[in-house]
Amino acid sequence: MGGTARASHRKSAVPHARPSTILDDPAGATHTDLVDERNPWGPVDPLGEALHFLRMSGTLYCRSEFSEPWALALPPLPGCMMFHVVTSGRCWLEVEGAERRLLQPGDLALVPHGEGHLIASGPGVPAARLFDLPREEIGERYEVLRHGGGGAATSLVCAVVRFDHPAAHHLIALVPRMVAVEASSSPALDWIEGTLRFMAAEARTLRPGGETVITRLADILVIQAIRSWIEKDPAARTGWLGALQDRQIGRAISLVHRDPARAWTVKSLAAEVAMSRSAFAARFTELVGESAMRYVTRWRMHVAAARLKDNDERVGDLASRMGYRSEAAFSRAFKRFIGVPPGAVRRYLGTAQGGTGGANMAQGSGPSAARG
Repeated sequence: MGGTARASHRKSAVPHARPSTILDDPAGATHTDLVDERNPWGPVDPLGEALHFLRMSGTLYCRSEFSEPWALALPPLPGCMMFHVVTSGRCWLEVEGAERRLLQPGDLALVPHGEGHLIASGPGVPAARLFDLPREEIGERYEVLRHGGGGAATSLVCAVVRFDHPAAHHLIALVPRMVAVEASSSPALDWIEGTLRFMAAEARTLRPGGETVITRLADILVIQAIRSWIEKDPAARTGWLGALQDRQIGRAISLVHRDPARAWTVKSLAAEVAMSRSAFAARFTELVGESAMRYVTRWRMHVAAARLKDNDERVGDLASRMGYRSEAAFSRAFKRFIGVPPGAVRRYLGTAQGGTGGANMAQGSGPSAARG
């Protein structure tokens, strides 16, 4: 958490590391690479494929040790997700616009949109500001924070993470202001508790490779929290998420995600999912909220934005890779959907990613619109 403060003051984002799987580079993969010809209706689980993109590209961790009475105010961190896992004791989590939640051992809470929030031992306790508290530096991305009045103890593992893939931005933009998973009510209680014990042990010792282990365990916990929300909240079965869960439209969306550079048309997408052109066009628009071809172009531009940020690639070369015959046509489409020219995207995404850059993939215009 303290590392977050330094990252914010340095105006540098959470440390970036590219995931290694082929699905994390859809612009570089081909249609035949990714579709199992033995299963013409694959992928079987488009929603699961979207969850796959929830790979953290950078993480800052803090083991927080509190004693009552205590309260901590965390600042807004736009473009990031924050989460808290209670390893012992209990605390209250308050996020503006969401119901206050009591978190107990094993509970996991996400603050998906980087909003400022409060964690505390109880109501009415004066809150210390994160940046004002001393921290013990354990590693470049790991610290220990101790705070409180010496009473009953509570321990948490807290983290700030960033997701770079457009599918991750699209999904996270639809998640409510707070997602809490109660360990006692989870059908996966045993493995969640085991994962938390493993994470806590790694956090205490930080053996070689410990940060990598913690990051991968955190990936699992975040995905489990999102899955829990999708299963329980009717809102997760509407719009883009609902479309992913539709057998035919979900497959069409997955094909676009996997091969954005292909010369998709309404006719070719309809043929892929065994629908008539008119029925497909109407159903896609009904479920997703925009036409299929507008979605294809929007997706291409956000994949292109991610590639421009991550790679030292010429705009002309990227235009060709995205299926455009001219750099000018690509640049016009890019600016229309992203809001800035391709040449400015590295500077733009460095300060606004997760705001109007990535989260605008949510139908509507931005994270606030997506969250209602």
